[in-house]
Amino acid sequence: MAPIITISREFGSGGHSIGEKVAEKLGIPFYDGEIVRRVAEESGYAKDLIEEQGEHTSMGNRWFDISTASAMYFQSPQDEIFLAQRKVILDCAASGPCVIVGRCSDYILKSEEIRALNVLIHADMEHRISRIIERYGELKEISAKKRIAKKDKQRRTYYRYYTDQHWGNYENYDLALDSGTLGEDTCVHMICELAERF
Repeated sequence: MAPIITISREFGSGGHSIGEKVAEKLGIPFYDGEIVRRVAEESGYAKDLIEEQGEHTSMGNRWFDISTASAMYFQSPQDEIFLAQRKVILDCAASGPCVIVGRCSDYILKSEEIRALNVLIHADMEHRISRIIERYGELKEISAKKRIAKKDKQRRTYYRYYTDQHWGNYENYDLALDSGTLGEDTCVHMICELAERF
């Protein structure tokens, strides 16, 4: 039986697509956009807000939480979204083998002592820029590079904020794959091969 698989990914590395193909090949559920839908249903927040805040945090929220922690208990909308996502991720994992993309899922499962195959998908900047331009159309190379840097920074900050760990640190993963060098199909094959032996 396949394990639960979490996919962390650099923006533009193809992690979503790889995760989707892995789930299809193994015949198990795939959770990414589905998490957003379920969090929206359970929390009452709009999907757009969840998509925007689901893997991003701002220094403003961090400053407010830290500066007022001793004076009052405050749960920002972003914290509520994180807790709702955490609940949905744990529900997904409780249902059996699946692929879960992003949203600190590797950390959330580990903190609950739920064994998972944690994968990091990364790629060099050239491949990422090419993929972003192909996916989003009319972006120029410099715009794509800025977008990649911004998204990665947001994900890094979000992960650090909610896990107190460093996003992309190889110690947090069982497998790190360079999709630029290996290609998507090889990444899918390697993840499935390892999953079947896990």
